Amino acid sequence: MAKAILVLEDGREFTGISFGADGEAFGEMVFNTSMSGYQEILTDPSYAGQIVAMTYPLIGNYGTNADDVESRRPWAEGFVVREASRIASNFRSTMSLQDYLKANNIVGIEHIDTRALVRHIRDKGAMRAGLSTISNAVELLEKVRSAPEMANRELATAVTVDANYEYPATGDQKYHVVAYDFGVKTNSLRELAKFGCRITVVPTDTPAEEVLALNPDGIFLSNGPGDPASMQSVVSEVKKLTESRTPMFGICLGHQLIGSAFGGSTYKLKFGHRGGNQPIKDLTTGKIEITAHNHGFAVDADSLPADVEVTHINLNDHTVAGLRHKVLPVFSVQYHPESAPGPHDSEYLFERFIDLMK
Repeated sequence: MAKAILVLEDGREFTGISFGADGEAFGEMVFNTSMSGYQEILTDPSYAGQIVAMTYPLIGNYGTNADDVESRRPWAEGFVVREASRIASNFRSTMSLQDYLKANNIVGIEHIDTRALVRHIRDKGAMRAGLSTISNAVELLEKVRSAPEMANRELATAVTVDANYEYPATGDQKYHVVAYDFGVKTNSLRELAKFGCRITVVPTDTPAEEVLALNPDGIFLSNGPGDPASMQSVVSEVKKLTESRTPMFGICLGHQLIGSAFGGSTYKLKFGHRGGNQPIKDLTTGKIEITAHNHGFAVDADSLPADVEVTHINLNDHTVAGLRHKVLPVFSVQYHPESAPGPHDSEYLFERFIDLMK
């Protein structure tokens, strides 16, 4: 078996076995606490620029297939697991995880102490890392320290579509939604389509005037990678769209951009929230929901103006998990209500969006 090494920018090293493509990968080292859903995680555009470690010890046992992808290709830079199953046992499986990584040129490493890695990231914070099957640790560390940091990095334009496209409603069309693709996941489009929405998906840099010319009943701002503070031109377009009084729903990066458009600020979390078990309290109902997250930045509650209220909080660290404008038909959440992978507690948020359009 071929050797692989993982090196963090502070010099911490992990030696393991290669189970993906040969080569090197660089990115921010992050971890995900989901027990399954690895194919959806790999193909989530929000992971662009990141190497993902799974905390669950056995990954790959149900293989991969053509249906569980969340975008046109995998976006994670590299993949780190404790043990990669060589047996793919599921009636839907068409390829093992190892072969899937090789086919998509993603470097993977197994047989490292992922508990030690995650504890290190929790203590020291998310940091740059390199994964290699071809360099030694000294060479790799030098390359890691010259790689770009995630702070102030704009990545939405790297994952967005080149041109508008249509996603049809399931059954009869009741609404027309324009969705900004900052890194949109297919299941968000499926959820909207299920409620009778025809969706026009537009690129990240689409001007507000072009969106409004499409006469949407609602506007959806998707998840995506990178630092929202690096997207001030997009923030100015979002601000114009909020002033049009068109119903608007944002998730993840879309939530951060809405908060910024209303005058709020964002900041980088120490190690972020990634996984399917984050407890969120809906302050408007008092209910607790278990939710899926994938973000490294958050909106600063103290920076929000008086006409914007916090609607949801993360019970682990009391960060802002949702907000809405008190007058305009605009709301957003920090997490992933499309739940692919993850629990389905948050599906009601799509219904709230539908009610706003009604």
